[in-house]
Amino acid sequence: MSEVEQYSLFDQSAFNQSKPVQFQAEQIPTDAKIPIPSGTYDSMESLAVHCNSCQRCELGAKRINAVVGRGNLNAPIMVIGEAPGQNEDETGKPFVGKAGQLLEKIIAAVKLDSDQDIYICNMVKCRPPGNRTPTTQEVEACKPYLLEQIRLVDPKIILFTGATALKGLTGEKRGITKIRGEWREWEGRLCMAIFHPAYLLRNPSRQQGSPKWLMWQDIQKVRAKLDELCS
Repeated sequence: MSEVEQYSLFDQSAFNQSKPVQFQAEQIPTDAKIPIPSGTYDSMESLAVHCNSCQRCELGAKRINAVVGRGNLNAPIMVIGEAPGQNEDETGKPFVGKAGQLLEKIIAAVKLDSDQDIYICNMVKCRPPGNRTPTTQEVEACKPYLLEQIRLVDPKIILFTGATALKGLTGEKRGITKIRGEWREWEGRLCMAIFHPAYLLRNPSRQQGSPKWLMWQDIQKVRAKLDELCS
């Protein structure tokens, strides 16, 4: 597809219609500089079709599966991670390895239901080689999909697991230890950065002030805030 055709595909006049315009998967703009406007997708299923055909960055050439998300599509809480790992790439589902199992335990500890209260996804939908941190270019190429996921789920609370996820969406440059546990507003939504569960696996101590202890304080704040918002 030529660049001219890609631009015409996303003629802004098309988005003045009452329903999102449906595109063929092979028509995804291959140039990450070409935007995917808000309202492109009418369902997570159509977004997933595009993600699994996407070549907006080099990660698409090496994936087994695009890892779009899992959980309740009407969940009040959205958890956003960094990128898929090997287990996620193989299964097509986010947070299914040891870090994901720990995340499930953390959620359950404050009586949140991962099937009802949570929708989980990542900044980047394809696994970076060697599980490295996604590059700025990769994050920017994939960001339109994440923005559409947020629009479709419409969560009350967004949790960023780790600084990379928070930086990718909000531009925050401070380290996770300086920003975790703080409520902030982004695009009219309440957000909080929390430790990535993989970091907790590397730091198993539960002593006061340890990462696990701090995570327990943070997830209790989330539970209390959700109760407040839903009361």
